[in-house]
Formats: sequence, C-alpha cells, structure tokens
Amino acid sequence: MRLLLVEDNARLASLIREGLDRQGFAVDWCETVDGAEHALRINDYDLMLLDLGLPDGEGLDLVRSLRRRQDMMPILVLTARGGLDDRVMGLDAGADDYLVKPFQIPELAARCRALLRRPGASLGTHLTVGNVILDSAERSVTVGGTPVDATPREVDLLECLLRRAGHVVAKPALEGALYSMDAEVTPNALEACVSRLRKRLTSAAADVQIRTVHGVGYALFAPATVHG
Repeated sequence: MRLLLVEDNARLASLIREGLDRQGFAVDWCETVDGAEHALRINDYDLMLLDLGLPDGEGLDLVRSLRRRQDMMPILVLTARGGLDDRVMGLDAGADDYLVKPFQIPELAARCRALLRRPGASLGTHLTVGNVILDSAERSVTVGGTPVDATPREVDLLECLLRRAGHVVAKPALEGALYSMDAEVTPNALEACVSRLRKRLTSAAADVQIRTVHGVGYALFAPATVHG
C-alpha cells in the first residue's frame, strides 16, 4: 500500500515513515500543500496522512479541494489540534479519520489498515485464490490453512497479484505499490522479491502460480488456469 504523508516537521515525518515502513507501507513525504498537489498529480495513493498547519496553507483546504474534485481517497488527519470543535471541523471538511499528536505508530498503522478496509477502499478483509489466503487486517498469509512466514514486502506483492489474479500487473505498477519515491531500490529489487515469494509459496505447496510476462510484469493464476 502506497501512502502520501504531508507533514512539515521533518523529524516526525522521518519517524512516521520508518515506523510505517516496518509495518509494510510505502510512504512518500512532502512538506507543503503545493508539494502534496504535485505528488497527487503524478502518483496514485491509497491513503493520505495529512497535517493541518502547513507552511503554505491549511490542510483542511486541501481536503475540501480534493472532495470538490470527487477524489474519495481516504484521508487521515494527524494534528496537535485535539479539541472537539477541531475534530468535528476536520471530519465535516471530508477527512475520514482524525488522530491527535502525539500518537504511537502501531495505532497509526491500525487506523490506516482500518481505513483501507472500508467498502470501496484498497483492502478487503480476506483475499483467496486457490489454497492461498491473505488476511489484510493481520497482514498474514496461509496456504492450505498453514501459516506462511512472509516479509511485509512479500505480503504487499502477493496482495497486488491476488487483487488482479488472472491478469498481468505491470512492473511499474508493482514498484509504485511496493516502494516509495525516494527509496533506494536496486534494478532487480522487484525480481528478487518475486523470486522469494515464489519459493515461499512453492515450499508451502501453494496451488497457484506466479508467471513472468517478459518486458511487461507478473501475473498470478489460479489452479484451473495453471493446469488448464
């Protein structure tokens, strides 16, 4: 899942990014409203984490602008303004949730997952193809009922492929979902992640197959497709 963090406190932003990265999220960061607008023009995000008091404007104005444009991307406000009136104003402006600073990363990650599980959002509760099940709330994978020990990045990759099972997912789309804009990614990082995931699924006797479509991307096929 790819998130956009809009926060002008560099130290806090670094802590949030590091914490959410360990939880399996790819997080892009900008410090201003203008920077957020630019990022939204060139990238697709599953969720925005938004501070309110920004150097070049008010975060709620950005929320209102997005909602006027019928952009329904989930927005989680992160702010020190904890009063009831502030929370009501934020939610009425179109924000989906409101978390008052200071907060703990596990709660932030849980709120992100909860927003992404809402109807029409990016996460379902369970994704099942063949004997492979991914629980998006727990970020866990089972094959034939047996847990599979996969890394957060591998779980993200599997989720992308499960959601498009039977269809090719382009490499740029996978890289965009798995890695933030300024992440240090080696040229074969995605290929290595696919290889590790394949090995885990094979070792667990998964009856699905991840195929490489050379020059395009990858596709996960259900058993009937694999053997048909």
